[in-house]
Amino acid sequence: EVQLVESGGGLVQAGGSLRLSCAASGLTFNDVAIGWFRQVPGKRREPVSCFSTSDRVNYIYESVRGRFTVSSDNAKNTVYLQMNSLKPEDTGVYYCGAEEGISCAVRTPVPDYWGQGTQVTVSS
Repeated sequence: EVQLVESGGGLVQAGGSLRLSCAASGLTFNDVAIGWFRQVPGKRREPVSCFSTSDRVNYIYESVRGRFTVSSDNAKNTVYLQMNSLKPEDTGVYYCGAEEGISCAVRTPVPDYWGQGTQVTVSS
């Protein structure tokens, strides 16, 4: 059974930082693209980052570029999203999603598996 478990969300003031973790189990971690996505009420879920473990390509989407970074620890089967200089508009539920066998150099993952989400709230 594939499981993705997010953690690290919370309440932070504008300008602060959070680090989200996505711990994966039950899939081939050395050949998977893990995307971080966020969703706010009334809007579509949007990608913010991608990390593919086979080639260690990482991609940060324009809306958060320069403030967010993504990394992984293969020994822990975990992908991290470091979020700095947070803004109120970063508020939302952050999900990690996984698609096996693709690279972030090719396209945004279309996840076959999703975590439960973690709430990030940035106060002004």
